[in-house]
Amino acid sequence: MTGRGPDGGARDRTTAGAGLWRSDRPVAALTIAVLLMTGAVMGSVNLLLADVIRPAARPVYVATMVLLAVVSTALFLRPRISRWTIFGLVMLGDLIYLVVALSIQDPLRYATPLMMLFAAFVAAWFLDGWMFALHLLVTPVIVAVVLVGSYDNVPGLIVQVCVDSGVLDLAAAGVFLLRRRIERLLAATQEQSLRDPLTGLSNRRHLEEQAARVWRQARRDGVRVTAMVLDLDHFKQLNDTHGHAAGDAVLRAVSQALATTVRPQDVLARLGGEELAVLGMVGDAGEAHRLAERLRAAVAGARTETGQAVTASIGIAVARPVDGEDPVDSLWRLLDGADAAMYQAKQAGRDRVVAVLTPRPRPAPAVEAAAEPETRAG
Repeated sequence: MTGRGPDGGARDRTTAGAGLWRSDRPVAALTIAVLLMTGAVMGSVNLLLADVIRPAARPVYVATMVLLAVVSTALFLRPRISRWTIFGLVMLGDLIYLVVALSIQDPLRYATPLMMLFAAFVAAWFLDGWMFALHLLVTPVIVAVVLVGSYDNVPGLIVQVCVDSGVLDLAAAGVFLLRRRIERLLAATQEQSLRDPLTGLSNRRHLEEQAARVWRQARRDGVRVTAMVLDLDHFKQLNDTHGHAAGDAVLRAVSQALATTVRPQDVLARLGGEELAVLGMVGDAGEAHRLAERLRAAVAGARTETGQAVTASIGIAVARPVDGEDPVDSLWRLLDGADAAMYQAKQAGRDRVVAVLTPRPRPAPAVEAAAEPETRAG
């Protein structure tokens, strides 16, 4: 789902952690596969040693090692798993350790609780909320069941359970907190890469990223896509007269006014200099013109703390999306049409809206698409 961001544009409400999780699914599957296969190989060594496995438990132990190998192989072959699957595998790992430890003559020597670090680290890195909390609660229970037969006195058992489970849970909690810190840093970095630092609006990169969503939704709803280019009038003169600090203040005031005017589904971005753009969906050219007039009025009504204000010339281009076209290329062709209309608004006296109904253009070379536009004289 999308919603209004600080710039009034469409924003993805999915958390950064969820975004990272989607990209980490193959990594999660392969990591768990390696750990399971490692456990199967290491555990199979005990089958070669005398007096390690209880004779009555040997078939169960062998079946457990085979299960580890089978699950590991399945994850190697299909490295796409859900969070619920990982939760199930973590719980399975805890259960397997319990079965292995109870199958061994001396768990303290051949099945130390530190073997649960595998499951603990997987849970800490890939699980959240109650799933991770449940694993932390299960750990001391399993450790107690495994060690109860190795201690003659209850106080000694309690101390050892607290030490082993405490180490496991603290290690898992540390990895969990580290992961959350990394997620926050990555989310902050991604946010900065999509935002204009002066105005807080979307930048060209975010505008391009939103193109696919807008084109897809417009085709599904049977509506048109509109692109608007807004250029602040006499902005160079304002900078020359009052200084760049005043110009920056005007840009921020205008951006805030536009952010509260655009619709939640629209994308408001700064293209460069005093040039802004709006990308959205409309039923027809008349709706686009009405929206542009509201934006023009919002710019004219914006004021800085010292009273400076500007007007804007706005160009509109409208087109119906076509199946198979590249949304980013189509976006820049539409913006080119809106840019040409904006120049007509300048020539007609500024502080006005000019619309052109864009015909289906031929594909244009994309080499200029990433170039930063020149600062206009206004």
